[in-house]
Amino acid sequence: MIELEGVPELVDPVMVAAFEGWNDAGDAASTAVAHLEREWKGEVFAALDAEDYYDFQVNRPTVFMDAGVRKITWPTTRLSVVRVGGDKPRDLVLVRGIEPSMRWRSFCNELLGFAHELGVELVVILGALLGDTPHTRPVPISGTTSDADLARRMDLEETKYEGPTGIVGVLQEACTHAGVPAVSLWAAVPHYVSQPPNPKATLALLNRLEDLIDVRIPLGELPEDARAWQVGVDQLAAEDSEVAEYVQTLEEARDTAELPEASGEAIAREFERYLRRRDGSSGPQGGHATADGGEGPSPSSYRRDSPGGRTRPPKPPKPDAETDADADSGDGESSED
Repeated sequence: MIELEGVPELVDPVMVAAFEGWNDAGDAASTAVAHLEREWKGEVFAALDAEDYYDFQVNRPTVFMDAGVRKITWPTTRLSVVRVGGDKPRDLVLVRGIEPSMRWRSFCNELLGFAHELGVELVVILGALLGDTPHTRPVPISGTTSDADLARRMDLEETKYEGPTGIVGVLQEACTHAGVPAVSLWAAVPHYVSQPPNPKATLALLNRLEDLIDVRIPLGELPEDARAWQVGVDQLAAEDSEVAEYVQTLEEARDTAELPEASGEAIAREFERYLRRRDGSSGPQGGHATADGGEGPSPSSYRRDSPGGRTRPPKPPKPDAETDADADSGDGESSED
C-alpha cells in the first residue's frame, strides 16, 4: 500500500533513479543521486520493505550506535523529493538503493506505483559500465530509450540491445510497458581503474542529466574532485610503462573515432552549458564540465562491472588478445539497460 502523507503536490515531477551493484561501476550512478539529495536537501518519504527484495547474506544489514542504543540499518531502496527553483521550477523524485536480490517485477511495479501516484512525467535511470575508454578523455555518456518517438524528441539512441541485463534495464522496460516515458543515461568508466569513487563519471552523468531535464544542478566540489581523481590516475599510470602505453592506445582510438563529434555538436553543447551557468550566477562554477554529451562508444566496448575494483591499473591485455577475451567473457553489456 502506498502512503504519501506529507508529500506536497509536485510540479512537473521527474523521477531519477540509481542502484548500487552490477549497473554502478565506480559507484558513479548512485553517487550522482546521492549528490542531488545532498545539494537539494532531499527528504525521504518512503522506503521499500527490505525483506521483500533483498537477500541479507548478499547485502548484509549494518549495526550502529545512536545515543548509546544499538540500531540496525537494513539494505533497501528509499525515495526522496526535492524542489528545484529558478525560472522554471520543477520537482525531482529521487530513488536510491541497491539492486534487489529477488522479485524484480514486484520491485519495479512498486516503484511505478509511486511514480503514478506522484504524477511523474519522466523516469531517468542512471547507470555506469566498465568500458575501453581512457581516463584522460571526456567520459562517454550514452542516452537510450525503448520509445522511438522519445528518442527523436530528446536526441537519444533507440536501444536495440539483446543479452543479460540488470535492474536498470528491467525498470526501463517496465516503465515502457506501463506507458511511462523512461530514459537511461550510462557513463563508461575505464575498466583499468574501476575502484570507486569516480567523481569524473559522476560529474559527466549530472551534466547530461542537466541537459536532459533542463535544470541547473549545483555541482559543489565535484569538478575539483574530478580533476584530482584524474591527476591521481595519471600518476598511477605513469608508474608502469605498459599501462601508459595502453592508455595512449585507447586515447588514439577514441580521438580517431570521435573526431567529427569533437569538432561539431559536442563543442556547441559545452558552450551552451557554459552560457547557462554564467548567466545563472555571479561567479565561476568550478571549472569546465567534463561530459561530452555524446552517445558514447559502441555497445561492444562496454564491460560489466566486477565485484571489486582496483586501486592501481592492472597490466593491460595485449591488443591481439583483448577482443577474444571480451567475446569469451560475455561481458558485452550494452549501454541500453
